[in-house]
Amino acid sequence: MPDAATVTDRPETSVEPVLQCRGLRKAYGERVAVADVGFAVAPGETYGLLGPNGAGKTTTISMVCGLLRRDAGEVTVAGRPMSPEATDAKAAIGLVPQDVALYEDLSAEENLRFFGRLQGLSGRELAARVAEVLEVVGLADRAGDRVGEYSGGMKRRANIAAGLLHRPRLLVLDEPTVGVDPQSRNAILESVEALAGEGMSVLYTTHYMEEAERLCDRIGIIDEGRLIAEGTRRELVAQLGVGDQVEVTGTGDLAAFAAACAELPGALGAEARDGSVVVRVEQGSTALAPIVAAAERTGVAVGGVEVTEPDLEDVFLALTGKALRD
Repeated sequence: MPDAATVTDRPETSVEPVLQCRGLRKAYGERVAVADVGFAVAPGETYGLLGPNGAGKTTTISMVCGLLRRDAGEVTVAGRPMSPEATDAKAAIGLVPQDVALYEDLSAEENLRFFGRLQGLSGRELAARVAEVLEVVGLADRAGDRVGEYSGGMKRRANIAAGLLHRPRLLVLDEPTVGVDPQSRNAILESVEALAGEGMSVLYTTHYMEEAERLCDRIGIIDEGRLIAEGTRRELVAQLGVGDQVEVTGTGDLAAFAAACAELPGALGAEARDGSVVVRVEQGSTALAPIVAAAERTGVAVGGVEVTEPDLEDVFLALTGKALRD
């Protein structure tokens, strides 16, 4: 899968989405948990719901998966209407909840055999699928160990394996890396990347900006129950209108250098500081050569160049007035 920072194309709109939801709403008394949320996930796409704790992510996917009756709105999965009674639509989903849903007294393999039978698998097909999904999540060498002996990260990986057994059209992962160590977290992310690379559609909720940037083709930013922005990483960052920052350290007439940079095509502004010039540009990678040329014209000796792109944290702060983890 291409790096999230380089993804610029939207999925083909002519292909029917694996998931389509419109106008989702859920209230508890006077408190509105989700208000008019709608998005789609295309075949083979990883779509991220990014927002802080309490933003409405889990409530949204609970309605998407038919676990929670919605007050309003529509959900279709693989072309089938979703409701708490819609077994056909639910069969197209592999749900991996925040809480580990495994029997700790059983081994990973025994757990998967049990859940596989609930999905209608048996015999050689079941044995093959258990082996395959354990390999995907990196637990093949620990298949016979009791889940209760696993680390938190290993339990979450086994949880993902259970969601994959029946080859779902859509894998739904709700905050799968919360509370795990960095090594296990990376293993989980690698597993998701591998699944996306094989063409599985994934709906991924997280409050970690770096996970959304790494994994997701498109991202919906959710806050206080509302989807406030949606797009690729580059599209979301472009909404800020501030561009990339190129900081050039050097010696010489930095004021003249800054003035020259401000006149370059694609420049949004330039400022001379103590020992450096900071240039705001539409795209840093294409602006480097003209900026270095401007330094040569104005007699500035360049000591170093650093390019900083706005990230999803900046987008969230600009849209809501608060940091993503507030």
